[in-house]
Amino acid sequence: MQPITRRAFIGGMLAGAGGILLDGMADAQQPPVRSPVEQVTLGKTGIKASFVGIGTGMRGWMRQSNHTRMGREAFIALIRHAYNSGITFFDTADLYGTHPFLRDALKGIPREKIVIQSKIWFRPMGLPEQVTDAKRAIDRFRQELGTDYIDSVLLHCTTDATWTDDLRPMLDALEEARQKKVIRAHGTSCHSLPALKTSQASPWVQVQLARINHRGTAMDGKPEEIAELLRAMRRAGKGVIGMKIFGEGRFLTPQEREESLRFVIAQRCVDSFIIGFEKPEQIDETLGMLKRILGERG
Repeated sequence: MQPITRRAFIGGMLAGAGGILLDGMADAQQPPVRSPVEQVTLGKTGIKASFVGIGTGMRGWMRQSNHTRMGREAFIALIRHAYNSGITFFDTADLYGTHPFLRDALKGIPREKIVIQSKIWFRPMGLPEQVTDAKRAIDRFRQELGTDYIDSVLLHCTTDATWTDDLRPMLDALEEARQKKVIRAHGTSCHSLPALKTSQASPWVQVQLARINHRGTAMDGKPEEIAELLRAMRRAGKGVIGMKIFGEGRFLTPQEREESLRFVIAQRCVDSFIIGFEKPEQIDETLGMLKRILGERG
């Protein structure tokens, strides 16, 4: 084995540093975010949404969630506080039961000022009707939301590696809806690593909702592994949206929440993320943390 010369050692160090810089540049699909409510573009979709969005499905199931259980008046106050704070990205789903709640909360706000994302639950859930026809589901969603179009519609909670084959009729129906401008983009929220890897490889996926935080809580794999998958999606032009940033509400201290925010931002693996805020003060705390974190980045 030949000894390494000083020149070779320094050259190797510079090459490694250059690789890191180039990789960082490849991951940066847009300039670094400077504000928690800055308008960012979701991949190649052309959809611009606030960097931080609000989810409406905490503990959501059977068309109920913590957000519906808080009552319509409290829900409307929460959404209005979010909007008045600069948040323009609103995430909902058939499973949450929040479509009509969100419709009432957004009344009077120009449609072009907001981004609405919903999700189709394609598995049986014990309700009178099952969602098997994506076209009918989208038409119902639009009626419940009081809108002519939905910005992004996702297949809710894909888990199998074969989901793109298994759900092909729904994929085709969503693409047809996009062509007709009933929706602007389609994709999925994944709840397994195999499903996420399938999303990475699928050209059909324009928007990916994925679980990411610093501890791997309520996630599909190790944080660093998931972050690299999501960076690859961003490089491919997919709009990547993070969720479970606060571990599905399990990060109970401000320190834990700030650590997770710092991790996700440092990874440069998402275009934006949504958090299931349930109180106005939670919105204020998170936006305040992000202003400080993003301000430190210069």
